[in-house]
This record gives sequence, structure tokens and C-alpha cells, in this order.
Amino acid sequence: GSCTVKTCWMRLPSFRVVGDNLKDRFDGASRVMVSNSDRVRSVHASLANSVHQHRDGLSRRQRYNFQLKPYNPEHKPPGPKDLVYLEQSPAFCEKNPKLGILGTHGRQCNDTSLGVDGCDLMCCGRGYKTQEMVVIERCACI
Repeated sequence: GSCTVKTCWMRLPSFRVVGDNLKDRFDGASRVMVSNSDRVRSVHASLANSVHQHRDGLSRRQRYNFQLKPYNPEHKPPGPKDLVYLEQSPAFCEKNPKLGILGTHGRQCNDTSLGVDGCDLMCCGRGYKTQEMVVIERCACI
């Protein structure tokens, strides 16, 4: 006789694909606020944080019993795969000792880079001074 065994398993996408998807979601993240005005006290609500929550088959929305609403009422509510945030990030361009933010004044930047070290991004649109330097170094020839 003969036996054939078929084994299947899930496979993760490449790290690059995962990173690109997260970056896209990050760029499209929306500010939300928690609305608990729709709260309804029930048996399900009292079990919300109990060990029975998985056994009872409650969905996440039922389990935690709150809704995320767009901070801007003109925006649509977030979907289940959208990234959201509750508070604005602090402004990192200007110095804020209370938050430990040093600001970007006086930092060196790369005027040819489009990345985070690029002058346009790092200088927050304030403009920047360019300086050209000639550096003479000794070679470590063998």
C-alpha cells in the first residue's frame, strides 16, 4: 500500500511587505475619541473583563463596550484594520524642556536627502543655512 500525507501551513509575508503595510496604515492613521455614550449595562458588560469572555463568544466591541468615533465629525469611523490615535504627538521642531524635547534648531542636516535627516523635514519648513567644508585627511595606506 502507499500513504500520502499533505501538510499545509500559513506563511508570513516578507518583512518588507509587512513594513510597507504598517507604514501605509501609519500614514493613514486617524485621530479618534472614545464614545461611551452608547454603553448598555448587561450581563455581557459585566463579563467584559472576566475569564469567561472567550467562552461566551463575545466580539471585541461587545467585550470592551465602547466605540471609537472620529475626532473630526466629517471623517468616517475607523475600520477594523485602521490605525488610530487618541492624542496629537507633541511638536518636535521647537524646544520644550517640560517634555524633554530639544527641538531641531542648530542641528546638521543633509540637503540632498528626502529622509528624516533631510533639511526640508528636519528644519520643519523654517529654512536652513548651507555650509560647504573641505576636509583634508591622511590616508591609512599600507
